[in-house]
Amino acid sequence: MKKLLLIIAALWISNSIYAQNPLDEKLPVRGFCIASPKPDGVERFVKFIDEELAPRHVNTLILRVDYNYQFKSHPELRDSIALSKKDIKKIVKICRENGINLIPQINLLGHQSWANKVDNLLRVYPEFDETPWVKMPKNYKWPNEDGLYCKSYCPLHPEVHKVVFALIDEIMEVFEANAFHAGMDEVFYLGESKCPRCSGRDKAELFAGEVTRIRNHLAQNGYEMWIWGDRLIDGKTTGMGMWEASMNTTYRAIDLIPKDVFICDWHYERADPSPVMFAMKGYRVAICPWRKADVALKQLDMMLSLRENATPQMKDRFQGMIQTIWTSAENYMDLYYGVKEKPADAKGDQVKCFKDLFEAIGKTAGK
Repeated sequence: MKKLLLIIAALWISNSIYAQNPLDEKLPVRGFCIASPKPDGVERFVKFIDEELAPRHVNTLILRVDYNYQFKSHPELRDSIALSKKDIKKIVKICRENGINLIPQINLLGHQSWANKVDNLLRVYPEFDETPWVKMPKNYKWPNEDGLYCKSYCPLHPEVHKVVFALIDEIMEVFEANAFHAGMDEVFYLGESKCPRCSGRDKAELFAGEVTRIRNHLAQNGYEMWIWGDRLIDGKTTGMGMWEASMNTTYRAIDLIPKDVFICDWHYERADPSPVMFAMKGYRVAICPWRKADVALKQLDMMLSLRENATPQMKDRFQGMIQTIWTSAENYMDLYYGVKEKPADAKGDQVKCFKDLFEAIGKTAGK
């Protein structure tokens, strides 16, 4: 009798949860990814979370922090103006109050530079640079003779992880987070022939080794690892090319990394069905649009259909949607609230994409 009562109670609790959160069954992850605000934008950002994200049923916030925090472990890597612990705690508090899973991101491996500027890690520790012979141009242009998009750190440098892991540990503690986003997208410099450590090594094994090493460090503390999925897609076979997929053989790492790594599968021009590939390989995956609302709505329909039609074993690998924002938090909020107008030459509208996507997500609750 006692066992029966426990089962009934569990079923009642489960039904109550789904009654209160009907979208959790439809789309377990309803995410928003954006750069962290500067200190003077924190109050406005907290208000934005409370009044705009939460009412639209956003339950996951990926905050791209990088070096916008007053790190104590490595203060030399801080941005000149950076968030304090007090600033972060305000964001943590509002996310907790609204049931939003807050996930910090620091770009690892790739994206260690942008345009003509080297980012903090390689600026302070140039010995970590995978391609020290490639000098930053005064005026950046693509394409260029060096094949420079963004620099990478060398994953085999004996000192790099001591620094990187200290940053991860500190940011995870202050964010009180259960998952960490390591970026790892658009890695073009890897296993370079002039690198004394990486030369001649398999690029897929190098990429998989770095993912696995970071994942294992996180797992020691019970944390999940999230990454962008583009380096795990074969750019030639799929026709997706060098940006949304890999043309330098890292795609074979999809069979070499741990299956509990969460994949953020970004596609901005088409509703590519690559989530099926990730799910069939055993990974949990979310689709990530950016600035084209029509594409995002097609991606939403695809994700809902996949969850509806998948086997029980596959269903929960199709996790949901994550809207990505590729401008500063301050600029996005200006666009969002009409303080600024969208540039006339913009190729899309990331505000409209977010609003249309999450309006459509909200409507699925009653279906």
